[in-house]
Amino acid sequence: MLDLRLIRERPEGVARALATRGGAEADRVKHVLAADARRRARVKEADDLKAEHNQASKEAGRQYRGNIPEDVREAMRARSDRIKALDDEIRGIDEEIAQQMLDIPNLPHPSVPVGASEADNPEVRRWGTPRDFTFTPKAHEELGEALGLLDFERAAKLAKSRFTVLWGPAALLERALSQFMLDLHTREHGYTEVWTPHLVSGDTMLRTGQLPKFEEQLFKTVEPDDSRTLYLIPTAEVPLTALHGGEFLAEATLPRRYVAFTPCYRREAGTYGKDMKGMIRQHQFDKVELVKVTTPAQSYDELESMVKHAEEVLRRLDLPYRVVELCTADIGFNAAKTYDLEVWLPGQGKYREISSCSNCEAFQARRAEIRYRPAGGGRAEFCHTLNGSGLAVGRTLIAVLENYQDADGSVTIPQALRPYMGGLERLTALAQ
Repeated sequence: MLDLRLIRERPEGVARALATRGGAEADRVKHVLAADARRRARVKEADDLKAEHNQASKEAGRQYRGNIPEDVREAMRARSDRIKALDDEIRGIDEEIAQQMLDIPNLPHPSVPVGASEADNPEVRRWGTPRDFTFTPKAHEELGEALGLLDFERAAKLAKSRFTVLWGPAALLERALSQFMLDLHTREHGYTEVWTPHLVSGDTMLRTGQLPKFEEQLFKTVEPDDSRTLYLIPTAEVPLTALHGGEFLAEATLPRRYVAFTPCYRREAGTYGKDMKGMIRQHQFDKVELVKVTTPAQSYDELESMVKHAEEVLRRLDLPYRVVELCTADIGFNAAKTYDLEVWLPGQGKYREISSCSNCEAFQARRAEIRYRPAGGGRAEFCHTLNGSGLAVGRTLIAVLENYQDADGSVTIPQALRPYMGGLERLTALAQ
C-alpha cells in the first residue's frame, strides 16, 4: 500500500509513475484525492461543530443552571445529530479510501526501465552456453512420458488438467532439488529455514498484497462449522512476509533472511490455452522461496544478493540462464523493482522464467504493519520486504530433463544432485 500522504503531497508525480505501468492505475489517484478532499471538508465541519457545541453547552449550563429552554435544547440536539451524521460519513469515506488504496499498485523505482510490455525488458547478463545437441532435443513432457516418469493423464483423472503425477525417480529428483536448494541457501547463503502453514486467512492475503487484486487466481477453502475462509498459498512469500505483521523489529536484527519449501497453489485463471502441455504452468507446484525483511537503506543491496543466490542454484546445476530486468509495465503489483531469471530450455528453444526476485520496499510492510525501531532512537519506520524464488522446483526439474537429456531418451543426473539421489547417475525408462 502506498502512503496516502505521498499521494496527497505529490499527486502528479505518483500519477506519472503509475501511468508507466499502463492501464488505469493513474485514474485511481484522482478518486483517492477526491475522497480525501471530501473527508477533510467533513472533518473540518465536524470539528467546528464540536467546538461550537461544547461552548454552547457550557454557556447554557452557566446561564440556565439546569433549566434549559426547549428551543436551546432543540438547537443542541440538531448540532449533536449533525455531528453524528458527519462522523458516520467520515467513517464511510475512510472505508472508501482504504478500499481504493488497496487497488493501487506500488510505484516503480526510478531505475526501472519504462516499457509497454515484457518485450521491453532489458537483458542484464547471461551465464553458460546452451548445449549443442547432436540430435533434436525433446520437450520435457515428451521425455517424461516416454520414460514413464511424468504422468499427466492420471493426474487429470485424480484432479483436472494442469496437475502432474511424478513417478519413482522423478519424485526423487523433485525432492533432491528441493533439498539441494535448501541446503545451499541455509548453509552457504545464511537464510533461516522456516516451515509455515499452507492455508492462511484472508487478512494474511490482504496484508501481503494478494487480495483483493488476485482473488481469481487463488484456491480457497471454507470451514463448514464457522464458514471461515482459508486460502491455499500461491507462494511461501505470503506466510513468510506476514510472519512479522503488526510487529516492531529492532534495527540490529535486520536484515532477516528466510527460506521455505512449500507446495504452491494457483488457479491460473485467464491462462486457458497457454502452456497447457507439460509442467510449465501448473495449479500445484513446489517452490523454494526466499524472503528478506530489511531497513530501507539495506534493501537494494539485499535485492542484488538475492538474485545472486538464486543464480547460484543454476550455476551449481550448470544450467544456462539469463537475467532480465522487468520494465514498468511488467513488474508485479507489489514490486518496486524486479529481476527475472530465465533458464534455457532446449526442448522449447528459448529461455523461460524460473525465478522472479523483487524489492517491494515498504508497500507490503505498510499493509502488514511491519516496522523497525532505529538503533539510534526516534520514530519507528516501515521495513522493506523482498521476495524471490530460489528456485521454482518444478521448472528446475524441467530444465534438468531438457538440458541433460541423451540421444537414447535417458537423462543424466547433474553432479551436484547425485548425493541427494542416492548416487543415481541416470534416469531411464520406468516399468509401469
